[in-house]
Amino acid sequence: MIFVEMLVYVVRDGKVLLIRKKRGLGAGFYNGIGGKVEEGEDVVTAAIRECEEEVGIRPRDLRWSGLLEFWNYEDGKVESIHFVHIFLASEFEGEPRETDEALPVWFSISEVPYDEMWEDDRLWLPRVLNGGAVYGRFEFVKWKLVKSEVYELRPLK
Repeated sequence: MIFVEMLVYVVRDGKVLLIRKKRGLGAGFYNGIGGKVEEGEDVVTAAIRECEEEVGIRPRDLRWSGLLEFWNYEDGKVESIHFVHIFLASEFEGEPRETDEALPVWFSISEVPYDEMWEDDRLWLPRVLNGGAVYGRFEFVKWKLVKSEVYELRPLK
């Protein structure tokens, strides 16, 4: 199966808002706010909707910061492919609140809990949190990382 998804990282005053995911793939891990793009949505609309659903905020200044590919293999076959657009935001309406899906937690950028996140996050997220944009391709076997490529993107001139 192929999925188009997005993650939003809200960064303000040297801190990043992460969620502790309560259910689904990655439950128990910290991650950005996000999920799947629904039929008829573009990635920006989906990112705003997911922020509203998962933590009750509406980002106002989404900035595209990269694209990640996640390939998961099981029994030697591709089980799923996830194309994930990454966004940063610094401004939002509302106050982050806990929902059935997620517990929002602010972390200092220097204290992001990478040991409680997906294995690949430490390879690309620091670049994004420092203002960069990335392309990454990650291969997993039963959701254990086996191969990774990460490239910093440069603006077009």
